Amino acid sequence: MAPPLPLILLLMIQGVYSDDGWGVTYSPLHICALRDSTVTINCSYKYPTRYKITEVFWTNTDSSDPPNLSKDSKYSERIQYLGDKQHDCSVRLTDVRHTDSHEYYFRFTTHIESGKWIGRPGVTLDVTDLQVESEGERVMEGHSVTLTCESRCSLTDTSTFIWFRNTQTLNDTNKKLILPSVRRENAGDYSCAVQGHKLTSPPRRLNVIYPPDDPVISISSSGVIVEGDSVNLTCSSESNPPVHNYSWFKEETSVGSGNIYIISNIKSDHSGEYKCKTENELGQNNSTVTLNVLYPPRNVSASISSSGVIVEGDSVTLTCSSESNPPANISWFKEEAFVGSGNIYIISNIRSDHSGQYKCKTENYLGQNNSTVTLNVLYPPRNVSASISSSGVIVEGDSVTLTCSSESNPPANISWFKEETFVGSGNIYIISNIRSDHSGQYKCKTENELGQNNSTVTLNVLYPPRNVSASISSSGVIVEGDSVNLTCSSESNPPANISWFKEEAFVGSGNIYIISNIRSDLSGQYKCKAINNHGHKYSAVTLNVLYHPRNVTASISSSGVIVEGDSVNLTCSSESNPPANISWFKEETFVGSGNIYIISNIRSDHSGQYKCKTENYLGQNNSTVTLNVLYPPRNVSASISSSGVIVEGDSVTLTCSSESNPPANISWFKEETFVGSGNIFIISNIRSDHSGQYKCKTENYLGQNNSTVTLNVLYPPRNVSTSISSSGVIVEGDSVNLTCSSESNPPVHIYSWFKENQTSSVGSGQTFIISNFNSSLSGWFYCVPQNEVGSQRSASVSITVKGGGNVLHVVAGVTAGCGGLIFILIVVFVWKCKHRPDDIRHAQDDIYSTVTNRVLETESRDSEEILYATVRFLRFKDVKTSEETEDVYENPTLQQHDASERSDVHMMEDQSVIYSTLKYK
Repeated sequence: MAPPLPLILLLMIQGVYSDDGWGVTYSPLHICALRDSTVTINCSYKYPTRYKITEVFWTNTDSSDPPNLSKDSKYSERIQYLGDKQHDCSVRLTDVRHTDSHEYYFRFTTHIESGKWIGRPGVTLDVTDLQVESEGERVMEGHSVTLTCESRCSLTDTSTFIWFRNTQTLNDTNKKLILPSVRRENAGDYSCAVQGHKLTSPPRRLNVIYPPDDPVISISSSGVIVEGDSVNLTCSSESNPPVHNYSWFKEETSVGSGNIYIISNIKSDHSGEYKCKTENELGQNNSTVTLNVLYPPRNVSASISSSGVIVEGDSVTLTCSSESNPPANISWFKEEAFVGSGNIYIISNIRSDHSGQYKCKTENYLGQNNSTVTLNVLYPPRNVSASISSSGVIVEGDSVTLTCSSESNPPANISWFKEETFVGSGNIYIISNIRSDHSGQYKCKTENELGQNNSTVTLNVLYPPRNVSASISSSGVIVEGDSVNLTCSSESNPPANISWFKEEAFVGSGNIYIISNIRSDLSGQYKCKAINNHGHKYSAVTLNVLYHPRNVTASISSSGVIVEGDSVNLTCSSESNPPANISWFKEETFVGSGNIYIISNIRSDHSGQYKCKTENYLGQNNSTVTLNVLYPPRNVSASISSSGVIVEGDSVTLTCSSESNPPANISWFKEETFVGSGNIFIISNIRSDHSGQYKCKTENYLGQNNSTVTLNVLYPPRNVSTSISSSGVIVEGDSVNLTCSSESNPPVHIYSWFKENQTSSVGSGQTFIISNFNSSLSGWFYCVPQNEVGSQRSASVSITVKGGGNVLHVVAGVTAGCGGLIFILIVVFVWKCKHRPDDIRHAQDDIYSTVTNRVLETESRDSEEILYATVRFLRFKDVKTSEETEDVYENPTLQQHDASERSDVHMMEDQSVIYSTLKYK
């Protein structure tokens, strides 16, 4: 098949028209831009005035059918055409990336098919990052260093630079950052940027080295060092590189090495001056510290100037001595109350209230120590007080303690009297199990050799009501209409309040309760209650009136929680006079008699309503109780609402049923994961990942039971993909395997293969084998897997055969000289084509043969492009006129078959050159 000729026309047009009204001018031709910046390419173009521009765009491919970058997803959001359809073709590209480094061309077409132009050569765009360069990473403090902000290419725009140290902006806008005398604070991570751009270089570390500074010595404590402590002396010195040798000296004597010198169990003779010497490879330095060992007060002693016999009116001196470093402050305390300070405390004209223990407290900021001395002054009893242990509320049976307190020196003897009668001695007098006759006035008498004193207290013994009795004015035979007086009497201290009750119900108060016009429903037990603050007591009275059963109550011995196997007592109680006979019925069936009915080893069928019937000769009455027997879940069953064929998107209901009392709580689990609760669990719009085993768990407080059901969700094929066994480079005669993969449930049972634009399948099976592949089979293939639920198409893959060896060999043999002759022949042929269209079909084969023979005679490859374009042009054997040429290009079949070769060919309006070519031949 002869290749088409239009590419030759493009080459020719650029040569013919570049100086005749056609052209594209770029400014500049090379651009160096920072990544993430915005680039503007200034561009202008020209064309003959008789042409009308129909399309303009930018591209980065110098091919026959270059892509429009505005329609490329990698550029469409970033490229902006700034020009027009007249002469301005400027363009702006934002957020440039390394992948944008390329040569770019402006392309425009006119209303005539042959009027097309692409500006070659294009504009070269280089995208660069920034990087900080320096002579080295280590610099001595005081020396100079230069940092340079480098880029891979020279930036097109005049740039103002921004420098950063540890992300802080520096006051320098030059490309080179010069530090003439480096200081240690200049160390850090340096980066650079260009003003107006957001790109910043990676940081580069600058390391400033210097010898040790004056060492700083610290003591592990705050400076307060006490004997027995363990003290660490720590030496630190700022240097770069770090200090590699630390030495310790005490008064010029070496005592240790390392940055920490430890003194364990320190003593006072460790006090003195310590020196730390630091050294690195650049120099050395030293510093000193003084160690002072302190201790709290010790050997404290308090003493009295007198011999110890002190009487009122004497003058007494108390003295305190101690050892401490630093010296201690001395304070004097009497029973913890501060009374003075200093090592001597003087008491002039001493009184008895000065008696007591005196403490001298010695204290410095390291601690304290104390010593005590006792001062004793004699005096007779005073401030005598008798008291009762109780608050005054004393009840019979209590144990009461009478206490007598006084002040005296020496201590006084104490005696107790009740109405002048001696009853005991000692400061405490105890009366156990007190009685009311213990009430009265008690006196405590205190006495020593210096004198005596007394105090009295009154004891009042209270007691709750006792000897409570109730009486009826009647003889006991009471009939309806009588008037009855109930009288209550009692003893108590304080006097009691009287209340009356009938069967625990309050009916009146006062020591006499009157019932007028008595009725039978007033019969029963009456009692009076005598109460004061210390207790109460009841009396009985019984009024006997005959009546039929009433207030009948049936009850269950259990709290109501009854489980199969329990033993249950049903109890019937009632009021009646005379007592009633009791019978038990279950749903009108007699089951037993007596006030208690026992059901042993109860079952669930014992549940129901039970009635106790009470009866005497005056009448009857009933009461019912319901027996509810509980049991844990049983007969648990889980089911699916669907018939079992479940497809993605369905709504599925899982139902759980069980028997239990009380009703069970139901929970749903999927592989032990909780998913819901309730007897119904609904999954709407079901997905494949809902497949699995579901368990309904029924539970009440008596136990639990489970049932499981399996959910299987079907879905059609998905994630369908097609793969080619070959790497993509396929030569005629190869065997090609296409493999289809997908996910589905149930598995795929039918695989069908199709070729784009064909309605019928070209193969089947998961792997489709095409043997002896040739160019006629080239195209786009896809597979359609199917199961019983549905099908899904894969994306298409392209299979293209690489050209055979003969054509490539022929093209490789064209020489430069032959190429020039062929070019002239084709030019003449094209220009004359319009004038002798009938000759074209006869001449094309001859031209093709001539060109081929000339190519085979040479070994040069310089004219390969011209020959290839010629061969393509000769494919179009039906071309007669320019109008027919346009018809051929309108043919959809040819457009599809040769679009990649013909899209950027410049067809000429005047094709008389073709006629000239035939005439020359």
